[in-house]
Amino acid sequence: MRKILLGLIGVLACQICFGQEQMHDAFIIKNLDNNTERFSRAAREIWENPELGFLETTSSKVLIEELKKSGFNVEVGVAGMPTAFVATYDKGGPVLGFLAEYDALPGLSQDAVPYRSVIVEGGNGHGCGHNLFGTAVVASGVALKEWIDANNIKATIKIFGTPAEESGGGKVYMARDGIFKGVDAVINWHPSDRNSANASTCNAVIGGRFRFYGETAHAAAAPQRGRSALDAVEAMNMMVNMMREHIDQESRIHYVITNGGLAPNVVPDFAEVQYMIRHPDITELKSMWARIGKAAEGAAMGTGTRAEIELASGLYGLLPNETLAKVMHKNLSSLGGVEYNEEEKLFAREIQKTFNAPKVPSLETAKEVEPYKLTYFPASTDVGDVSYVVPTVGLGTATWVPGTAAHTWQAVAADGMSIGYKGMMLAAKTMALTGKDLILNPLIIKEAKKEFDERLGGLKYEALVGDKKVPLDYNIKK
Repeated sequence: MRKILLGLIGVLACQICFGQEQMHDAFIIKNLDNNTERFSRAAREIWENPELGFLETTSSKVLIEELKKSGFNVEVGVAGMPTAFVATYDKGGPVLGFLAEYDALPGLSQDAVPYRSVIVEGGNGHGCGHNLFGTAVVASGVALKEWIDANNIKATIKIFGTPAEESGGGKVYMARDGIFKGVDAVINWHPSDRNSANASTCNAVIGGRFRFYGETAHAAAAPQRGRSALDAVEAMNMMVNMMREHIDQESRIHYVITNGGLAPNVVPDFAEVQYMIRHPDITELKSMWARIGKAAEGAAMGTGTRAEIELASGLYGLLPNETLAKVMHKNLSSLGGVEYNEEEKLFAREIQKTFNAPKVPSLETAKEVEPYKLTYFPASTDVGDVSYVVPTVGLGTATWVPGTAAHTWQAVAADGMSIGYKGMMLAAKTMALTGKDLILNPLIIKEAKKEFDERLGGLKYEALVGDKKVPLDYNIKK
């Protein structure tokens, strides 16, 4: 009889806990549903004012004003970046960080219509959905703050406004300057054409410029007096291209000659080539960069020129955290995907007609959540640096019509209308529910930190950019 009573008490306790969790979830979801219009307006305002990296004055201001209005204390201009900020709501307890991005891309100006319609010729556009990215993060932070207040819960929320993800790596300088110290876990997301919450790895990347200085001369009358900087660039490129045979197949090497001289009958005394290299392993990446540097030195020696090497950028790959990812996947799965109304279906079908692809996914894909798995993608993100200083988790939601590629006008079009906003609010709900789980279950954070330490394997984070100053003028035309 005693065993039966204990069993009944256990079942009742579980039911009470489950019921309380449902109440917490319902509070957060209802809060975000009630604020959909508010945050859709904010996302649209950023979309209408697309700003490149380190120049996001209006975009960051929109998010800062929303956070201040909701009771966050905001510090602006952190880590030497005028458009970077940290917004804090401090009620003690565990500290959760959220990453907000808001920079646009050049040359992707587009109206929110399902056909090519440029708003400003040569203008910027949110082809990666960062107008939605930053807004969803703010929405989730505000919802969590109000849940904390309503339930008298001890927890601290930090929203990190991170500039120039596309071109400048703002998070690198924040990580280097210790901005994420004291944070227990970081949550983020990214717009996509599908819904997934997988633990993921990606490529680390280093970028830089190789400048060569020679001697000018008349190319026909006195070629013997010249030393061609362009010859040095071409010699370097040839050596690097031969090097491709002798590096890991996961490696990626890209380059473009940014200056090859001024006239064919003048021996160029200056030439420049810009490189980006990628590899999943940070140690291998550093080794590749050193080898490319030696190719530059050899090219200079062989052509009688002088080489100057500038390290422009460097990002770590993502350090996955399956402990956190499985919690986030559970929440995304419980919420489901994105469902279109008839008007949105018409918009989506018209967008899909413009795809240059042999096979186009069904619109039903937007409603689905991908099964959980550990994934790898060959691109790069400055979230990687954050993931090497604090356990980090992310997801993607269907803000774009299924089959849409990032950095396209089709992505910009969806980012400025209801399809994008629906995916944005799904991301906000998933992040907020995940934050709630971490706050109420500190053992998850403890396990995530244990996994983090194991994956680091004793590696000490050091920014690949060294002590380089923040390139605030990166997107300013000179």
